[in-house]
Amino acid sequence: MNFDGTDDLTPEQQEKLIAQTVNDFNQYLNRWPEPWPVDTVVEWSGEGCLIRDVRGREFIDCLGGFGIFALGHRHPKVIAAVKAQMDRLALHSQWMLNPRSADAARRLAEITPGDLRKTFWCSTGTEAVEGALKLARLYTGKHKFISTINSFHGKTLGSLSVKGRDVFRAPFLRLLDAAFVPYGDAAAIDAAIDSHTAGVILEPIQGEGGVIVPPDDYLPAVRQICSRRGVLMLLDEVQTGLGRTGEMFGCNHSGVVPDIMSLGKAMSGGVIPCAAFHTTDEIFNSFHPNPFYHTSTFGANPMATTAAATTIRTLQEENLVQRSKEMGDYFRAGLKQLHELFPDVIRDVRGRGLLIGVEIVDAKVGESLAAQMFKRNVLVAYTLNKPEVIRIEPPLIITRELIDLALARFEDSLREVSRQ
Repeated sequence: MNFDGTDDLTPEQQEKLIAQTVNDFNQYLNRWPEPWPVDTVVEWSGEGCLIRDVRGREFIDCLGGFGIFALGHRHPKVIAAVKAQMDRLALHSQWMLNPRSADAARRLAEITPGDLRKTFWCSTGTEAVEGALKLARLYTGKHKFISTINSFHGKTLGSLSVKGRDVFRAPFLRLLDAAFVPYGDAAAIDAAIDSHTAGVILEPIQGEGGVIVPPDDYLPAVRQICSRRGVLMLLDEVQTGLGRTGEMFGCNHSGVVPDIMSLGKAMSGGVIPCAAFHTTDEIFNSFHPNPFYHTSTFGANPMATTAAATTIRTLQEENLVQRSKEMGDYFRAGLKQLHELFPDVIRDVRGRGLLIGVEIVDAKVGESLAAQMFKRNVLVAYTLNKPEVIRIEPPLIITRELIDLALARFEDSLREVSRQ
């Protein structure tokens, strides 16, 4: 079925499209162990905090594409900017200077902490982590990394090397040399550093690890240890960056400046993939002997960097970082009331800004709760490394009215789960 440009489908076309999509997934993608059932919901359109399926069923998006949709679906400023750039020049020549990538890099440097200034554009968060690891090894001349248990940094071989869950690492050993210590324990990092350590890589908040917020003194202590021991501090802000936690970057809560920062997800404006790793002049100079040590054909393309520049500008113009804090406080307060009503189901509510984790008594109940929310047209999901934690990560533009509606449906879902 050719459905290009057909936004308004007849009921017959809807059913045909669903059947074809399910068949194509099962025959040619089949991303899951079992085949998709014929009644699978197929997404079709999105706007703001809402996403619709082919039949027009409307969902409140409290998942936000795992952090992609900080500005919501199809933010008009980003859409307009990318369309205008596409009409001018879609991809770069690879030879001449492109003003869009330079403009976006300047805007990024203006909002990042300390003396972080140099940007390498890429397309995905895992690429941003890969680049950070390569740069740390090149700058220090050392090969080992310290990471944390239950961390998530991506799934390509380099980023997988510092990912703190064995179920994903074990099939691909041997990987880069990495040691893993408990998250939130600065002393354990100090003890793990040796003469071969190039850097320590951390998330300001462990996202996939269960939305784990560390003690307030954790990142400052790690910063001091890294400086004293002569190793680099790498912060993975792929999920926590660009307003998600109620500050522009997760590290801003503690006033810490890393040596290298990895960014992704929200950087895209929810429109086109864009990511980056970002560092100081001194560290970036390690690439200067041979600029081809690390390259990306699509990384600095004008459409992606236009989206990035427009995302930064929109976050500032619409005061969305402060909005993330306010709406996050409001959402968590409502969830904590539900915790009091359903202590037999909910163990904890935590997070910062609009990165929220709701810990359920066990993973099976959490899966059931997410399914009940889906029946009530609210998108949430469990975290990958701690599946008993429901992740709530809506667009930063979410309103109190939508939060209230989501909370009411959460309460209904909790009642149903309690009955079961």
